[in-house]
Amino acid sequence: MELFLEQLLNGLAIGALYALMTLGLALVYGILRILHVAHAAIYSVGAYLGLWVFSWSGSLLLAALLAMAGCAFLGVAIERLVYFPLLRYPPYVPLIASIAVLLGTEEVCRLIAGPYILSFPAQVPLPSLKLGPLLLSPALLAVYITTGAVLLGLWYVVGRTELGLAMRATSQSRVMAEALGMNTHLVITLTFVLGSAIAALAGILVGIYYNQVYPTMGAVPAYKSLAIIVVGGLGSVSGSVVASLLLGLAETLLIGFADIPLPRDALAFMAMIGVLMWRSEGLFGSR
Repeated sequence: MELFLEQLLNGLAIGALYALMTLGLALVYGILRILHVAHAAIYSVGAYLGLWVFSWSGSLLLAALLAMAGCAFLGVAIERLVYFPLLRYPPYVPLIASIAVLLGTEEVCRLIAGPYILSFPAQVPLPSLKLGPLLLSPALLAVYITTGAVLLGLWYVVGRTELGLAMRATSQSRVMAEALGMNTHLVITLTFVLGSAIAALAGILVGIYYNQVYPTMGAVPAYKSLAIIVVGGLGSVSGSVVASLLLGLAETLLIGFADIPLPRDALAFMAMIGVLMWRSEGLFGSR
């Protein structure tokens, strides 16, 4: 029973990290209807920026803030320089451009930081928490607290503010939103700012949780995030969060606890195929 509970907590933490990785992708798809694969590149850059700022300053808070600001700028640059000129073309055109940005960013990170795995030696300023026989480490608590705070903040922004109202209107019909006087380009820009900042947080947390940062750390999240937003329902933020948590639990319990002899990353695509065969629009998608 103790082993099961430990795996359950680990699965929830991994699911929470998947949710942070995927939120920006779901937001951008909801607004622009393009698959923002380069979101994984922003996540990698966030991890490197966080590591470098932390190594220089010793402050994890400053590292998170500067990494979020840098990644927000990078996300807006990708939107303005790559996606915006390609919006008039079929969706596969910005998708191909997005993959090129991801691969190019990996190579830039490799040239700057080297091809090696770097450790992220930050100590999270939180105490360990003992729950009966279970001990929750500071890194595990940081994942839970950060993800909960981000989800709560995102719920407030999307559901309770004028920006959230404009985001929902733009996702429904960009033309109609512009006809009603909304500055949809500003809404799109702010969506990239929000999603990219969250991606930076995800990169830093993953770097601390696994104590490693490397150039291709965005490769697996790139395709796994795509599988998650398809399972959750394309453009559905709540669906992406639920799918992330379910995938994190499934990976941990089925492979770590039940010892199923399958590659861990294959489960995401098996889940995607199963959900699409049962419900083509995804768990929370609409027909």
